[in-house]
Amino acid sequence: MTLTITTTSPDGTRDLGRGLAPALRAGDVIALHGDLGAGKTVLVQGLADGLQAIGRVTSPTFVIMRRHPSASPEPAPVLVHVDAYRLTGGNDLLDMGLDDWLADGAVAIEWADNVAEALPPDHLAIDFAADGDCRTLTVTAHGPRARELLAHLRRCGY
Repeated sequence: MTLTITTTSPDGTRDLGRGLAPALRAGDVIALHGDLGAGKTVLVQGLADGLQAIGRVTSPTFVIMRRHPSASPEPAPVLVHVDAYRLTGGNDLLDMGLDDWLADGAVAIEWADNVAEALPPDHLAIDFAADGDCRTLTVTAHGPRARELLAHLRRCGY
């Protein structure tokens, strides 16, 4: 199941993240694929906004992972933001604690191709293609939970 979304500004990409956020729950994985500057971190900033996450969201390239708990009065998962650019394979991600993060968090992984073998079978993949300010995002559901997230995006008008 696939959905193609075009955004024409960083705000549009951020809005997509905001739109997806209310459907997220602990255990969800969003695998982000795309070149440098394609909008992966911008989408995660939107997820953080939608989850009312605490802390400024920037690419965690050097620390690799940041946890952003929610300040929402409603139950919301912790946003776990991972940058796998410097990881050399899925074992690195598993050794860092992916399974533990999933217990209370929704995990967004930039450069997910670098850790593909560690991704759970049920995850939402978002592929970014950039052309100037225009972004084409191909959202692919892998598994039943990911299909629910994709259906949520469709209900939001994407």
